[in-house]
Amino acid sequence: MAGHSKFKNIMHRKGAQDKKRSAMFSKLSREITVAARGGTPDPDMNPRLRAAVLAARAQSMPKDNIERAISKASMGDGEDYEEIRYEGFGPGGVSLIIEALSDNRNRTATNVRTIVSKNGGNLGASGSVSHGFDRLGLITYPAKAGDADKVFEAALEAGAEDVESDEDEHRIWTAQDALHEVAKALEPGLGQAESAKLAWRPQTEVSVDAAAATQLLKLIDALEDDDDVQTVWGNYDVPDEVAERIG
Repeated sequence: MAGHSKFKNIMHRKGAQDKKRSAMFSKLSREITVAARGGTPDPDMNPRLRAAVLAARAQSMPKDNIERAISKASMGDGEDYEEIRYEGFGPGGVSLIIEALSDNRNRTATNVRTIVSKNGGNLGASGSVSHGFDRLGLITYPAKAGDADKVFEAALEAGAEDVESDEDEHRIWTAQDALHEVAKALEPGLGQAESAKLAWRPQTEVSVDAAAATQLLKLIDALEDDDDVQTVWGNYDVPDEVAERIG
């Protein structure tokens, strides 16, 4: 999946790094709030909250912001967010799963549908594409955490199911219910992960050409710019030569 990973890096350069810091922190705060409300406000006892806090720290979110989001949730303050999943298709026949946290379902549905349709895609019914993905745990480490062999051995020992390594990062896949056990088991040898979360892994990938990749990039960037959208997953694969051409 090297081309896929490289395309994600292009997206981060063109999209995520251009976003306002406050918008990114707002999305992180939403996830922390929802995670804390769904269980105990103690990250050590709440796997989803621990993952949300890890993600916030990885983005250099101030400790005060993290603690404030947890405190608000435990006191029942702030907005009540609903988890919503949209499924559909993007340019080149790519399948997309869009995860959102919203306090206004109608607004979010309208915005997501408009963004997708304006950028060469269309939304489908619930379940229209998710059957082509596996729901798994995903733990990521930067390349500097160790070479591929070291990370593979550590992941195998920790109980992971698969490992993908390239020049940028290591992606460690786990069973859905083993995510946090594996993440904890990896820490002594590899340190704290960059992220640990539930993910949608495509069973097969669709290779896209430069034209489709460029349009797909615009679509995903537009979705990620929406305040309610948390994550966009897809089954696209962009060959290295195409990624370099559009980069």
